[in-house]
Amino acid sequence: MDQQTRFRHLKMQVQRKLNDCLQKSEQFFDRTFAVPTVSYEVRGVKAGVAYLQKNTIKFNRTLLLENPTEFVNQVVPHELAHLIVYQLFGRVKPHGEEWQSVMTKVFQLPAETYHRFDVASVQGKTFAYRCGCRIHRLSVRRHNKIQRERAVYLCQICQGRLVPADEICP
Repeated sequence: MDQQTRFRHLKMQVQRKLNDCLQKSEQFFDRTFAVPTVSYEVRGVKAGVAYLQKNTIKFNRTLLLENPTEFVNQVVPHELAHLIVYQLFGRVKPHGEEWQSVMTKVFQLPAETYHRFDVASVQGKTFAYRCGCRIHRLSVRRHNKIQRERAVYLCQICQGRLVPADEICP
């Protein structure tokens, strides 16, 4: 099967999963939800992005093709859960208790906030930065923000400031 045909089949699987999750949501909350618009325009390491006010989900075509089963079973419900929560509660914490509840109680899925896909094929150029405990690979965008002094990034583990790996610690 060529890649174009395979992608068409995967898009149908995504749509079926969306419809299934929408149906579960409507039964659970006893109300209807607007069907989201779907596109495959996300680039980089993100698997998907939900645009709340637009009721739109954008997926990463490459990560879908490389990880079809996990993508359909986890990423599709994850992004739809954001839209469901927004339609129910308005603006709340992105992965807060409302979102977690939709994932676990409505979709019966783990409320995982990050995918674990190999992103080597979509990552692009990265720059080595370090903190007190490890080396981090930052995107060109984050690297440039640091270089222009428009942003400071901290390690989520040790809370140390990220500095270029080739710089000497102060």
